Amino acid sequence: MTKKQKKTLTRVIITGISFTVLMILDKTGCLNALPLLVKFILYFIPYLLIGYDVILSSFRNIAHGNVFDEHFLMMIATLAAFALSLLGDEAYAEALAVMLFYQVGELFQSIAVGKSRQSITAMMSIAPEIANVEKDGKVVETDPDEVQVGDILVVKAGEKIPVDGTVIEGESFLNTAALTGESVPRKASVGDSVISGCVNGEGVLRIRAEKEYEDSTVAKILDLVENASSRKARLENFITRFARIYTPVVTIGAVALALIPPLFGIGDLTWADSIRRACNFLIVSCPCALVISVPLGFFGGIGASSKLGVLVKGSNYLEAAAELDTLVFDKTGTLTKGEFRVQKVLPSDSMSELELLELAALGEGYSNHPIARSIRDAYGKADSLDFSRLTDSKEEAGHGITAKADGRELLLGNSALLQAHGITFDECKENGTIIYLASESKYAGCIVISDTVKAGASEAIQELKNTGVKKTVMLTGDRAGAAQAVAGELGIDEVRSDLLPADKVSAVEDLLKENEASGKKLGFVGDGINDAPVLMRADVGFAMGALGSDAAIEAADIVLMDDDIRKIPKVIRIARYTMRIVKKNVIFAIFVKLLILALSVFGLASMWAAVFGDVGVTIICIIFSMTTLKAK
Repeated sequence: MTKKQKKTLTRVIITGISFTVLMILDKTGCLNALPLLVKFILYFIPYLLIGYDVILSSFRNIAHGNVFDEHFLMMIATLAAFALSLLGDEAYAEALAVMLFYQVGELFQSIAVGKSRQSITAMMSIAPEIANVEKDGKVVETDPDEVQVGDILVVKAGEKIPVDGTVIEGESFLNTAALTGESVPRKASVGDSVISGCVNGEGVLRIRAEKEYEDSTVAKILDLVENASSRKARLENFITRFARIYTPVVTIGAVALALIPPLFGIGDLTWADSIRRACNFLIVSCPCALVISVPLGFFGGIGASSKLGVLVKGSNYLEAAAELDTLVFDKTGTLTKGEFRVQKVLPSDSMSELELLELAALGEGYSNHPIARSIRDAYGKADSLDFSRLTDSKEEAGHGITAKADGRELLLGNSALLQAHGITFDECKENGTIIYLASESKYAGCIVISDTVKAGASEAIQELKNTGVKKTVMLTGDRAGAAQAVAGELGIDEVRSDLLPADKVSAVEDLLKENEASGKKLGFVGDGINDAPVLMRADVGFAMGALGSDAAIEAADIVLMDDDIRKIPKVIRIARYTMRIVKKNVIFAIFVKLLILALSVFGLASMWAAVFGDVGVTIICIIFSMTTLKAK
């Protein structure tokens, strides 16, 4: 409990005791002999103790032009009740009770919000406090903000890695739980990239800084966490607009209810009766239940997601995730591991397997693509290759590479590349990614490379269908045969293959048009590196393999801090549960308030009923909203 919450609790306890004593004295008749002004003071002192901050806040808001809010309604209603008491219609107890229970509700709300924040702000603890920089043979403790690219950092056991970098000495296991939700440590050894925020489990690591703190993973994540509340859901925006219109309207209605009946003799009401009804009307009309519970519900949903190691950038994306009907997947690195291995080497009659691999490894010499690395690994002698033999190397987007090897023209890529250059070849029927090679305008052979499906991918697809996702689609640049093989293994509904990067955007555009009529949403799941345009175009972009990927953090709406796609159906379930709770809160609060408002107009609701209509309904809605934190 915070210092402010403890202070409020102390005021509530003191006021509660005072209120109880005054009620006992009143019921036993001990206060009857006291003058009216003395009774007024006895009740007004605890009222000021419990309500001074509400009154001050109301005046402060009025000074800034923000007149109509819940503090204003509480102040006017309770002060009007005290004014009635001076006129002989004793409403001290009700006025004090209204402010007391209002503060109880506010305290409950503050504690509830604090609990909701814990799972989100726990991520704030990933921020490193210090960085040990090695300078002139000495280790100097400095602020992470002062670390420069190229600095050598010394990270001891139990310390956080301050900035993204590369291990140059040492071996350890890193605790990534705060970032990914994973309890299993990750091994880090020389040459491995490590990211800020991870905790070194054992031993000492020497790390070369690759980024400054402001560009590192931990800084980007903290920025997302801090700004998540700024992106509001449609329902939140509606409630905000509703409260701006609703509060002035009910205030004017309460004034009319207080003045019109006695002025025009409607219902033979006295001024005291009319003002009492207006006070009840004001109290129950306070929009606290809606203004508090709706954002709190979304906050709980975002908090529940963060426990899984999933960052939701705003409640609007949680709302959209609840409406997902179609989910589109990139294949490589998302559904499959992206760990390619050469399975077969099929040379033409004029070339041996080793010669074909050598030419392919030479042609892929400047590429960092996983397929290129798999070819070099299969050749096994890539370190001994003389890349000065390779000239005029050019990449043809989506097709492959053209170059000259030892002065001979070399083509290395998919079937479209060879077709574009008019080369005759036999299409390979093997499953997998096929790399064709031609030399001096003659077909030299092909290499069959396959990727492996990720563990849990099939389970994730099935779980998505169980959550209500109607359609799953896979987009890939692979040939139809290889793509269909993966889709069949996973249970994907639709496959679009042989796509260039730009074709993926077009495919998503087509699917979005199909969804327009039903009003349902489309999500895209990609690795966040080369899929940024598609991630941004989809209604909801999920970034896969996002640990340390700047592109993923920037482009995606929901960032999975590891590459476990089994978390996607869990997030969708959380989103749908959150939306159900939020909508129930809105319906319940509006129904109860309208009912008591109507009863107040006809004098059938006491001030105690008004207290329930405000504080009681608010607390009930908060309790409902808190359940979103436990959503799974």
